[in-house]
Amino acid sequence: MDVTQLKQVQLKLGILVLILGINLRPIMASVSPLVGILENSLNVNHQLISLLTTVPVILMGLFALFTAKIQNFLNDIDVIGYGVLSIALASFLRIFTDNIFLLLLTSVLGGIGIALIQVQFPAYLKTLLSSNASKYMGLFTTGIMMGAAIAAGISAPLEHQWGWKTALSVMTIPACVALIVIPKLIIPVKKNSQKNYVPLPIRSLNAWYLMIFFGIGTGAYTLVLAWLPLHFIQLGYSKNDSGYLLSLLTMTEVIAGIIVSTSINKFIDRRQPLVISLLLILIGLVMLILYPTNLSIMIAITLGSGIGSLFPLSLIVSLDNAKNAQQASALLGLVQGSGYIIAAAFPFIGGYFIDKSHYLQPAWIFMLAGIVILLLMCLRFSPTKFSIHY
Repeated sequence: MDVTQLKQVQLKLGILVLILGINLRPIMASVSPLVGILENSLNVNHQLISLLTTVPVILMGLFALFTAKIQNFLNDIDVIGYGVLSIALASFLRIFTDNIFLLLLTSVLGGIGIALIQVQFPAYLKTLLSSNASKYMGLFTTGIMMGAAIAAGISAPLEHQWGWKTALSVMTIPACVALIVIPKLIIPVKKNSQKNYVPLPIRSLNAWYLMIFFGIGTGAYTLVLAWLPLHFIQLGYSKNDSGYLLSLLTMTEVIAGIIVSTSINKFIDRRQPLVISLLLILIGLVMLILYPTNLSIMIAITLGSGIGSLFPLSLIVSLDNAKNAQQASALLGLVQGSGYIIAAAFPFIGGYFIDKSHYLQPAWIFMLAGIVILLLMCLRFSPTKFSIHY
């Protein structure tokens, strides 16, 4: 392959990575700026509304546990294609929903699609690129944050103009675009038939350690995604302004993800960037608890920088401990599968705190404790001593 062909392949892969990533969070991110409107329209409480975020995350986890087996029966293009189709269908059907149970069914369908892509695509990258997969993994998570930023920023204005059903279903458009362009962008890879299915590394304590780390870290993301706009609405912000703050936070996550994807190969020891990202989240949470109105923009930027770098770093640390696509699929199946189930509890816990105390400060304090735990945990991720036994 000459230089020109290599650049074409890299460009196609970069576009594919971003398009897929953009479609993985709007089904959740579009909900949070509209929480108050949905509660009034559907006559439900905060805990029930939190299920619109919790259910997709649980489904991501459950399906991730079995994606390694699915890989044996379907090729990469099929699994990724079915995932995007599920997301497109879930988004489209929201325009016809008129009660919480139908809305939750679309969350189930979307969660299945997200799960199929989130575990299969990193394994595909590992097959295609081997040791260079971490760069594109960072770009993939950047796309995820970008999709969340777009959905968070447009849902409140769209609701004001066209109603909440349209606001929740408009992200069908990028999903349909993905369905059209994926077959033209995806690069087929040959699978080695001698490399059979690798079971989940459930006997490796370090695999469970990675899972807990990923679960708590992603819990910070899901908690902020679900409840940050409502927190600022309670402080007197309009739903548009609170949505813009979430959009600013997620756009900062995008920038952080780009920085991670372009610089990660400079850090053989991933603990250095991990500590920086966790400290940023810690500072952001302290400001959110103590000075929410005076430092709202700084809070969004600081939290976005920390969360936006922690998410790809958590996946990259996992990917570092896989030698091939089969191991990557098995390890990410366990880490993301069980980790997302842990993360799914965080929005629900936030809803519980709101229903009981009417405020979100207890939820932020709860998250603060989780970040302190992660700071201690990440010290074990030595590139020479930390390993997974399959």
